[in-house]
Amino acid sequence: MADPQAVNQNNTAKTDARRHHDPLVRGFASDNYAGAHPEVLAAIALANGGHQVAYGEDDYTDHLQRIMHSHFGPFAEAFPVFNGTGANVVALQALTDRWGAVIAAESAHINVDECGAPERVGGLKLLTVPTPDGKLTPELIDRQAYGWEDEHRAMPQVVSITQNTELGTVYTPDEIRAICDHAHQHGMKVHLDGARISNAAASLDVPLRTFTNTVGVDILTFGGTKNGMVFGEAVVVLNPDAVRAMKHLRKMSMQLASKMRFVSVQLEAMLARDLWLRNARHANEMAQRLAAGVRTVDGVEILYPVQANAVFARLPHDVSVRLQERYRFYFWDEAAGDVRWMCSFDTSEDDVDGFVQALKEEMAR
Repeated sequence: MADPQAVNQNNTAKTDARRHHDPLVRGFASDNYAGAHPEVLAAIALANGGHQVAYGEDDYTDHLQRIMHSHFGPFAEAFPVFNGTGANVVALQALTDRWGAVIAAESAHINVDECGAPERVGGLKLLTVPTPDGKLTPELIDRQAYGWEDEHRAMPQVVSITQNTELGTVYTPDEIRAICDHAHQHGMKVHLDGARISNAAASLDVPLRTFTNTVGVDILTFGGTKNGMVFGEAVVVLNPDAVRAMKHLRKMSMQLASKMRFVSVQLEAMLARDLWLRNARHANEMAQRLAAGVRTVDGVEILYPVQANAVFARLPHDVSVRLQERYRFYFWDEAAGDVRWMCSFDTSEDDVDGFVQALKEEMAR
């Protein structure tokens, strides 16, 4: 039996960890660069201590289901996972047969940024469509929605949309309803990649249900990491009749956390009150401030409507290279000179104003 005194000493021991970064350094590369919100860290500490049943049978995961009901209706069921790619793979597997295919925008994260995981791990085929603004429409879907009885072609079974899109644009509820109605008429289901779903809701100023279960979305991935969590997302089943074997798929896809309470309590901290919305609204507001500042700089073009927390711009390549020495950000299309600037829940007005001033200085050189 463990010595209670030794256990207590271990619990109160000081850590040998040291800070290895400068917390004053800020950038506009990704909302994943931001740390965790203090309320999320406090929630993790609250869930610590004592023993809780592993693999999702804990009290925190059970309570999370009731919170999800308040946002997505009484039939919603949440399956916490480690990350966004895993969430998308599990969700799409649950909707498709081995011969199934998923229609998505060419710019979608599942096509561009997941290293082929939906196809290689999920065992499905992606059928992509070029879009001018990252958004699918019924007409664009029809470019790939055919051949259900053709054994030589992967069968279109799912339409996947991203809210908000990879280009920072936001679907309206009516646009998603039209997609869902169209997909369902063809016997297809609808998946929503919600890595930044909170930013979309904040932009639209509507509850999460308004553009998800209310308009016909069958399953979604709820993103938390980009909005202030340490790690973790959730697959949220909205239509139980549309999916099968979710628990088995989550385990088989290596997304079943043993100490799931530490994922679930973060989602609870975000969703039980309004932290998800506060964080997203602030990030969106900083993107609007950034866009307003950029518009005053001659020679810089904003490429897409700024509707969430991203600003896409085109400027001279050499200016971007010099600016990257002062602030971290990514090229979106380096050959064209296109860049992406992301704002986070912890981006400050001073961060934005300092970046705009640096942009002006480099453009003037």
